[in-house]
Amino acid sequence: MCGERKILLQVETRSPGETEALGRALGRRLQAGLGLALVGELGAGKTLFARGVAQGLGVEGADEVASPSYLLMLEYPGPVPLYHFDGYFASKEETFLTDGGQVLLEGDGVALVEWADRLEEWIPPGFLWIRFQCPHERPMGRVLTFSGVSDPWEALLRDLDRETRERQ
Repeated sequence: MCGERKILLQVETRSPGETEALGRALGRRLQAGLGLALVGELGAGKTLFARGVAQGLGVEGADEVASPSYLLMLEYPGPVPLYHFDGYFASKEETFLTDGGQVLLEGDGVALVEWADRLEEWIPPGFLWIRFQCPHERPMGRVLTFSGVSDPWEALLRDLDRETRERQ
């Protein structure tokens, strides 16, 4: 079982604001060298969550975080920089990663990859995977499922879960 991803936490949010706040709470707990792999349909809240992560990290321009879809990557400098990738156009990203960009996935900051399922072979095994689902009965709500290998995510997510329960 070593190295296999397992579900570590599932959180339901009721609004876009709660989804962003969850990202912010996670961002406050992240440290250099960690990575997030976001998966979900178009409009599921991945970029909104990424903005929250950036705010939690305290990076420059956190409130203006947008999808880097038409760029290779957006970098947000800060105490712990954020490297924001978008795998929607996977062939473009693969070229970038082959040409040395993969160093940023395991570098001095936090890497966040939207549409990570399209670049799965490039994602380091220690990344935390977050799947965004849109329940039909709650159009503004989201279900976020966090999965990964245990270390370092289990303790971090236990702390995150405790905070989200206290807010409800």
